[in-house]
Amino acid sequence: MNLIEDIKTQLKGKKVKIVLPEGNDVRVLRASVRLSETDFVSPIVLGNPSEIETLAKQEAVDTSQLTIIDPTDNPYTDELVEAFVARRKGKVNEADARELLKQMNYFGTMLVYTNRADGLVSGAAHSTADTVRPALQIIKTKPGVSKTSGIFFMSRDKELYVMGDCAINPTLTAEELAEVATETAKTALSFGMTPKVALLSFSTKGSAVTPETEKVVRATEIAQQTLPDIVIDGEFQFDAAFVPSVAAKKAPESALKGDANVFIFPSLEAGNIGYKLAQRLGGFEAYGPILQGLNAPVNDLSRGCSEDEVYHLALFTATQALARTDV
Repeated sequence: MNLIEDIKTQLKGKKVKIVLPEGNDVRVLRASVRLSETDFVSPIVLGNPSEIETLAKQEAVDTSQLTIIDPTDNPYTDELVEAFVARRKGKVNEADARELLKQMNYFGTMLVYTNRADGLVSGAAHSTADTVRPALQIIKTKPGVSKTSGIFFMSRDKELYVMGDCAINPTLTAEELAEVATETAKTALSFGMTPKVALLSFSTKGSAVTPETEKVVRATEIAQQTLPDIVIDGEFQFDAAFVPSVAAKKAPESALKGDANVFIFPSLEAGNIGYKLAQRLGGFEAYGPILQGLNAPVNDLSRGCSEDEVYHLALFTATQALARTDV
């Protein structure tokens, strides 16, 4: 089985409710229709119903199984406004809340916050900021988590790896880097992996000593203390984390033994470059970015995404939703 088929098996019969706020986008609409034909995701599509139906006719797709909600005309608005004002604790008044909830992403995020949905996928027609901002304001990060971070699942044949942070935070302190490592390990667990986590650098076990390498060493120590039952080690050059023969020479005492499957990059530039190299030169499928650290899953599409990418990200989001109380 490949990764997507494994996820489908995990989700079978669950009917996880995922909000897709961009129902007027043909890629989102077609992916939503495909999801509605499964027994593992129940899509909730936001948009003007008449416009969506016109688009559906043009595309010859059947929307009869879709739940379509218009944020500007629905029975939930008053309750959502009240909940939004309470959540923002005086930062937003009722009038402003009512206006904000006319925006697809704010409305969709409130559906998740009020448990009318389990997760949200957006970004086909919105910027990352427009997708993530409502999530940070309303859903917020989990207790003990200071930042959300973005990871990619990298799949090729039977190989599966996780890389982070590749999408959100340009720079991280040692404490924040450790947090990314532990949250990524938890995410890997929720997808059925046995995480073996390597914190990467340009140095292996003190072969160079700089403020940059010392940050990774400190982050490793914190992560190991936080998740003592997970194999976590660093600092490693990539080959020492991934190639057993190199690991035997450079880090013979490490429990990783060149067998890492979760790679934590020291900065966003390294992470973003790294996953794209694996994708384009290594022939890996890159699934993500998957956002982690939030109280409920919200994920961000690229505006250049395909229908398949919308469909796949909804599956990942549903899996995250199922794991909320399991990890």
